[in-house]
Amino acid sequence: MNLAQRAIGAIVGSAVGDALGAPFEFGPAGAFSSRFPVPGAGGEMAGGGGWDAGEATDDTQMAVHIAESLLERGGLDLPDVFARFQRWAADDPKDIGLQTEDVLTRGLPWNQAATAHYRSSLRAAGNGALMRATPSAVYFAHAGRQATMDAARRITALTHGDPAAWEGTAIFHDLIRIALNGTNPLDELPQTLATVHPDHRQRYATVLDPAWHPSQATEFNGAVWPCLGSAVWALRTTHSYENALRAAIDLGGDTDTVAAVTGGLAGAVYGPLAIPADWTELLHVPLPGSGGRTLRLPELHALSRDLVEPPHAEG
Repeated sequence: MNLAQRAIGAIVGSAVGDALGAPFEFGPAGAFSSRFPVPGAGGEMAGGGGWDAGEATDDTQMAVHIAESLLERGGLDLPDVFARFQRWAADDPKDIGLQTEDVLTRGLPWNQAATAHYRSSLRAAGNGALMRATPSAVYFAHAGRQATMDAARRITALTHGDPAAWEGTAIFHDLIRIALNGTNPLDELPQTLATVHPDHRQRYATVLDPAWHPSQATEFNGAVWPCLGSAVWALRTTHSYENALRAAIDLGGDTDTVAAVTGGLAGAVYGPLAIPADWTELLHVPLPGSGGRTLRLPELHALSRDLVEPPHAEG
């Protein structure tokens, strides 16, 4: 499996996880397996909870806006990403995180809004930047560990003022980088953790430890560290893309985001052919803020290839 195939696996895998998990958001643990008890039986991409079958949520919508900014601007243009987020938020998306909405509608410049929110709320470590990070992780993977983690921190800081969110997204960027190289990302967790800011390293070392289980989380999985820990747990304790997603969604809680993060990792590890075809054929990404476009599988394949080929420069 080559880099482009793994990139498609990551991008499509994340979007599929988002759409698959959305109908179960804030529901109880075990709801997915209760509704679909037989793995591989099909029909799981059924929609519900206000979502059409295969419809991706804000997780993937924001991810696509980041991807298109990176490609159209030839690198990381933070004011451009923020402006795209603002246009998206103003175009009545079906779902938007409370923190993200507050930051994007404050009327403050791109480099002040998240800081102002954090200063006033003291709570800005949600998983809303982690959920959208797969395309940027793919784009910056070629640049190496330090560069991709730094890019993750900068993109996260557009909407999340808490450095804990920056570090979680940075870890995810590096895990994707490792997986795209054909290596098991779990094997390099110690090296990844060594580059995490010391103030946050132990928090992430705890939730990424092989002995950790999501039931041990001290916060709801809408927070960035239990969300990332849950995704890594789902990858570690299963042996296929489908089973990783089932495990992630069965945790309950913020199921679309946990599944989107899990899907990005599992898709990069197992590749696009491991994603059930009846999950991908219904997949579609409505894109508020882009003139009414909706992306489907062919567009996501093209976007994935563009993120890795040809080589590109960072801004």
